[in-house]
Amino acid sequence: MATNLSTIRAPRKASEKRKRVGRGMGSGMGKTATRGNKGQRSRSGSRLMRGFEGGQMPLHRRLPKRGFTNIFRQEYAVVNLEKLAGLGESTITPDVLVKAGLIKRAEQLVKILGEGEVSSALTVQAHKFSKSAQEKITKAGGKVEVLQ
Repeated sequence: MATNLSTIRAPRKASEKRKRVGRGMGSGMGKTATRGNKGQRSRSGSRLMRGFEGGQMPLHRRLPKRGFTNIFRQEYAVVNLEKLAGLGESTITPDVLVKAGLIKRAEQLVKILGEGEVSSALTVQAHKFSKSAQEKITKAGGKVEVLQ
């Protein structure tokens, strides 16, 4: 069907008035203003906490607590050897990794993992190395330097 000025219609519900409550008996929503007769929600200024279920034990309190959070946990940014080989640098430091976009910040703790192969001799500075990564770097004639 072609759209022209004679076939244009307003979208559905476009001309519906908003519900005005508490404006007298003639409005159909007077007296209790659609709040019902009594109870907590009918009172003025009533506000319920999030998750309130009418006095029933709320879901967030019915579910069991699981696990525990280690407050001494240290997060490492992991980088694989295959990424280091593609950088074209002989000395790899956290600053080099930031410039290459492999880690977000130079202050991050870095762990080198052994996925991939290294053909050239690299001097790699990081906070941790996996055993396989350490072996592959030294086998290629490179050096592993652990940062503190």
